[in-house]
Amino acid sequence: MDKRLGAQMYTVRSFCKTLEDFDESCRKVREIGYKIVQLSGIGTFAPEDIKKILDKHGLEAVCTHRPFLNYMEKTDEEIEYHKTIGCHICGLGGMPNYAARDDNIAIVAKCLGPICEDLKKGGMTFAYHNHAFEFEKKGDRYAWDVFLEKVQSDNLKLILDVYWLAHAGINPAKFIRDYKGRIACVHLKDKKIVNGEAKMCEVGKGNLDWDDILAACEEAGVEYALVEQDTCETDPFDCLKTSYEFLSKKGFE
Repeated sequence: MDKRLGAQMYTVRSFCKTLEDFDESCRKVREIGYKIVQLSGIGTFAPEDIKKILDKHGLEAVCTHRPFLNYMEKTDEEIEYHKTIGCHICGLGGMPNYAARDDNIAIVAKCLGPICEDLKKGGMTFAYHNHAFEFEKKGDRYAWDVFLEKVQSDNLKLILDVYWLAHAGINPAKFIRDYKGRIACVHLKDKKIVNGEAKMCEVGKGNLDWDDILAACEEAGVEYALVEQDTCETDPFDCLKTSYEFLSKKGFE
């Protein structure tokens, strides 16, 4: 696993709506210590401008989250976009309609097979990001299993979100080990309980077993680890810093 710790820019999406703000956010992220990023939730910028800003701050984009329709209708444009920013992992943030209905799973899976193959021909890897809804039971199986089975491509990799796995009642470390060799990235965020309610929090501030999770990532051949926090109770840059400081003591840089 690449020991450079990544920042999922979705964490600071409110500060990435203009090119100037994106520039400043990249500066802050690099100042914390992050060397790689995932691009998600940022403004609609030209890839040439994105690459220029990333290079300016010594950052490398290793993954994205791009719209499903872009991949379906503008595959060649997406390949060029990713090549321009220097990123080989084309990510999808979730299943369109965010539902585990049988018809939705079948439709999305049928579309993704050809997309994965077209991206593969262009030198790209496609990666799907889970939430909790994929672990709705379909008989004695999860919707997740049905979905992966229906996508006919070996170019479907995974962006596993440890918070959402835990939220669905899945052991993140075991799940990561079970999918050895198929994981492009992991999203690292912690889970705490406040007044009986589950909340996202900085890595190391919640209840997840990070020693086991990180060991599993190494064993499973995960490419990149990215800190993400969808909701922050304090300044999101401070949250990224807290997570970075915790994880840097676990061997990341």
